[in-house]
Amino acid sequence: MSYTTINLTNPDRNDNPIDGDYIQYNRADGSIRKKYYHEPYVQTAEELNAEKITALRAWRDDELAITDYILPLTDHPDHATTLAYRTLLRDWPSTSDFPDTKPTI
Repeated sequence: MSYTTINLTNPDRNDNPIDGDYIQYNRADGSIRKKYYHEPYVQTAEELNAEKITALRAWRDDELAITDYILPLTDHPDHATTLAYRTLLRDWPSTSDFPDTKPTI
């Protein structure tokens, strides 16, 4: 949809509004919409990496919680394997594999 803009805060910046300017959008169909202009937020690489690490730690915590029930069941057929997996999960954040390679059973 085509439209023209009028910067109501500072008309000299019609083509280049800054964050917080009050803008009027005149649409081709005659409708008008007024709203504050907000510059799009772009995450930095550090923020993206921190988000990835948080999600992977949550995955690890879920994996540990899923296997909690096996701990007291010493006669469970996968008891030893599960204990080894849980150790890998707990140690994973301090290894060079973190966050690129998830531990597996």
